[in-house]
Amino acid sequence: MTDTQLAAPLGRHAEALAALRKDLDGLRFYDDERALEARSKDYFWYSPILDAELKDKRAELVVIPQDQDEVIRVAAAAVRHRVPVTLRGGGTGNYGQCVPLDGGLVIDLTRLNRILEITPGHAHVEAGIRMSKLDDAARETGQELTMYPSTRSLATIGGFIAGGSGGIGSLRHGMLRDEGNLTYLKVLTLEEEPQVIELHGLDVQKVHHAYGTNGIVLEVGLALTPSTDWLHTAALFDGYDKALRFATAAQEDGLDCYLLTPVERRFAPYYRKFEGYFPEDRDAVFAMVAPSDMERFRARAEAEGATISFAMTMEEIHENRLQPAYECGWNHTTLQALKVDKGWTYLQVAYPRPFDIDLVMRQMERYGDEMFWHHEMARQDGEIQIFALPLVRFRGKDEMYALIAELEADGCTIFDPHVVTIEDGGMKTIDTAQIDFKKLADPYGLMNPGKTRGWRPEMARSA
Repeated sequence: MTDTQLAAPLGRHAEALAALRKDLDGLRFYDDERALEARSKDYFWYSPILDAELKDKRAELVVIPQDQDEVIRVAAAAVRHRVPVTLRGGGTGNYGQCVPLDGGLVIDLTRLNRILEITPGHAHVEAGIRMSKLDDAARETGQELTMYPSTRSLATIGGFIAGGSGGIGSLRHGMLRDEGNLTYLKVLTLEEEPQVIELHGLDVQKVHHAYGTNGIVLEVGLALTPSTDWLHTAALFDGYDKALRFATAAQEDGLDCYLLTPVERRFAPYYRKFEGYFPEDRDAVFAMVAPSDMERFRARAEAEGATISFAMTMEEIHENRLQPAYECGWNHTTLQALKVDKGWTYLQVAYPRPFDIDLVMRQMERYGDEMFWHHEMARQDGEIQIFALPLVRFRGKDEMYALIAELEADGCTIFDPHVVTIEDGGMKTIDTAQIDFKKLADPYGLMNPGKTRGWRPEMARSA
C-alpha cells in the first residue's frame, strides 16, 4: 500500500520526481511537509555555523524501503530519473551527514533491521538495525559490541559506519577504522541496473566514514567481544588535573574499563539527573568498570583523594532514574549543555602523544569561561589517544576559526564539526580510494552531493 500525501513536486527536480513517484507505486513514501522536515535533519544544530547553512535544506521525497529488494527498486528508479539520493539511518549525526543539500530523495534504511547471524566473535546484520537492538541481541549470546556512539539507543550501525569514527568502547578496542572492528560490507551501486559489491577486511575503508556518498550499505559484518556486566560509576576529584591523571593512569595500567571520561565541575549544572552525584565543587571521572576491577578502581581513586559517587549496574541505573555512564561522555556532553544553555557549541580535539596534562591546564586557564572541558580516553592504531570535546561559547565564525588556529598551534588536531564535507571535517585530505570507489558505486554522482570535495562533475558517467 502506498502511504503518501498528494503534495505538489517542488524544486528543480519536479518533473523527475513526478516520474519517480510513479515508479515507486506500492512502496512506502512521503512528500508531506512534516515528513520531509523530520527526515532531512540531524543534530547539525549543535553548530550555529551549520545551523545557518543547513536549516532550510530538505528532501523533496522520502521513501522507506521494507527490504533489500525494495532498496534495489528505489536505487534503479532514482538513477533512471537522475534524482539525487541521500541515505538516512537514525539521524543522530552532528555534521549534516544525512541532510540533502540538493533536495531530491531521502532513503530511510531503518527497516533493514534484520540480524542475519551472530557467531562467536562476529555479527552479520542489515545496515538499518539500531545499535541498541544489536548490542542487546549480542548480549543474549554472551557477547557485546566493541564500541558504539553515545546515541546507542537511536543510532543505526549503517549510520555509525557512514558518519562515525569511535565512541564508547574505543578505550578498549580503538577506533572503528582500526583493523578487525569492521570486517564486511555489502554495498549496492547506484546504476540503471544496481549491482552488489562485497568488501572484506581493509577494503571496507573505501566506504567507512564516506557520509553515504559512494554506495548504499545493505549489510555489515563487525566484531563482537565477550560481554561484561559493566558497573556505571563516577569518581569525584578536587581538581581537574587530578581527574585527568587518574584516568590516564587507569588506562595505562590496564584497568578493565569500557569508558573513562573526565568531566570538569562546570558541567555539573547540565547533568540534571545527577544532582547529588555530581556536585559543582568536584570534577568527575565517569566510567564503565568491570565488576572484577571495581575494587581496584575504588582503591586507586581513594588513593588520589577521590570519592566514589555511585557504582551501579544498568538495572540500578534505571531504578534510580539516572543516565547510563555512556550518556555522560563523548558528544552527549554537548547535548546535556544545549538543553540548558543554547549559547554553547563545541569542538573535537585530538591531543599529541604523549598526552600532556599541563597543556590542558594551560588551555583551561587561557580560555576561562569561554570553554568547558571534558576528555575521552581512547586508543588508535593500538596506541593510547586522548580526545577532548570541549564546549565553546559561540562568538562568531571568525572567532571560532581563530580559536581553532590557537589549538592547532598547541599541537592539537582539530576535527572540525562546523563543516559539511568529509575532508574539511577530518584530516583535510581527499581519500582517493573512496573517490575511486565512488566512480564504481555512484557513477552519476547522485549520492549525497556536496559532501565530498573529491568528486567533480566531470567525473560523472555521461548519460
